[in-house]
Amino acid sequence: MLVEMTELLGRQIYTPEGRLLGEVDNVVVDVEASKVDGLYLAESSPMLVDESRPTNVPYRWVAAVNDVVLLKYFPRRVSMKKTASRPAKEEEAAAPPAR
Repeated sequence: MLVEMTELLGRQIYTPEGRLLGEVDNVVVDVEASKVDGLYLAESSPMLVDESRPTNVPYRWVAAVNDVVLLKYFPRRVSMKKTASRPAKEEEAAAPPAR
């Protein structure tokens, strides 16, 4: 069954466990290779992705496309690593005085 890219827009995406991840807002295309590279979600489930951040699901994770998109793989939870950064005032205090 062939599906046009525009038909994917608005379709719900479900994880292998049947949890709703979100809806397709855009399709990412690799123009040079002439293939779909991923499905972009502007808003994803806060149960699966920290802060409902936008998510690009690699198309290789897609198992089936029909009335919904079913994934064959999705991590248990997607979270962003927080980097430790010092506040600007501490950095200024740590710098040697200019002469």
